[in-house]
Amino acid sequence: MMDRLRGAGPRTVDAVVTGIVQAAVTIPFVVPRAADAPAATWASYAMTSLAVLPLLWRSRAPLTVLLAITAAGIAYLPLHGPGQPMPYSPLVALFTVAAQGGPRQRQVTVVFGLPVVALAVAFRTNTAREYLFAFFLFGMVYVLGVLTRTRQAYTEAVELRAAELEKARQAEAERAAERERARIAREMHDVLSHAVSLMIVQAEAGPLVVRSDPERAEAAFDAIAGAGRDAMVQLRRMLGVLKEEPSTARTPQPTLAGLQDLVADVRRTGLAVTLTGQGEPRTLAADVQVTVYRVVQEALTNVLKHANANANADADAHSVSVSVHLTWAPDRLVVAVENDGTGSRRLSSGGGRGLIGIRERAAAHGGTVTAGPGPGGLGYRVVVELPLVISSAAEVLS
Repeated sequence: MMDRLRGAGPRTVDAVVTGIVQAAVTIPFVVPRAADAPAATWASYAMTSLAVLPLLWRSRAPLTVLLAITAAGIAYLPLHGPGQPMPYSPLVALFTVAAQGGPRQRQVTVVFGLPVVALAVAFRTNTAREYLFAFFLFGMVYVLGVLTRTRQAYTEAVELRAAELEKARQAEAERAAERERARIAREMHDVLSHAVSLMIVQAEAGPLVVRSDPERAEAAFDAIAGAGRDAMVQLRRMLGVLKEEPSTARTPQPTLAGLQDLVADVRRTGLAVTLTGQGEPRTLAADVQVTVYRVVQEALTNVLKHANANANADADAHSVSVSVHLTWAPDRLVVAVENDGTGSRRLSSGGGRGLIGIRERAAAHGGTVTAGPGPGGLGYRVVVELPLVISSAAEVLS
């Protein structure tokens, strides 16, 4: 019952309160009375009910309701009807003003309410006991209303704060989901773009050498199959993460040690790739190693796609060479991938999704990316500088 009442609207609550007060003031009119007690007439009962009726609007006009009930109570005095054990209607109206009224309404209630209480006591018994009880009752009800008002304000503040925190949590969850989607998009782009580029290059070269050099054609088809299998493994791993399947087989993330195999795979396409280093290699955090690997992978993929790398498929294309160079400075690692292919000039106009992914990966570690034509405007050069984040792992580029 109380839960339903708390969940109801203000008008419903006011109606219920009015009905309860009406039932309370009716009791003196229906219970047996002493022979010398004031008569319970219909006129006095009607005036008593008239003093209760304004409670229906107590939430909408607290002070007006209190004044109306006070006026009805004064009008009841000449009737000399049955008295009430408690002034129910005035107390409920006083509580409502203290709990819901504005500052000016509360001030008016205190300033004029106390004299009215004193006049009522003087008109009835004019005893010290009655004065003490009436003032105590007035103060207790008023303070209870103020405490209720304070509690409601505190509850509203807590609910507002909770709503703000929930909005902030949802916004952060959306940002985290967006970051995760971007990360997965980069991973899928790197894996698929590299694998498909290798497969295309090998597939284009295969028909040209299938009769003149069967062994080379067989190697090309093996490379296509290997690139496809590697792409499938990587895709299964990423889809397993998306589906949150604990049983999905997980392959290790690439590291710097995997650069040797990556370069070897690209060399099988006929592209001349060199991997060199300068300075003392150090052990990096796992996520930085993944970034370096993906940067080199994407740069080599761009060469395969844009630099006329397949000399067998284009008789006018010269042999393209690519250098991958890692420079270990005291405070940073510089990764440079440079080629002399003619087709790479198309990237200088702004780059595609792969170059955007390289920039995003570098920015995630506080690094920078410089990309553009190579010396003399020939080829294309991508330089990534990453602050060194040392890890306790033991795997480095040998």
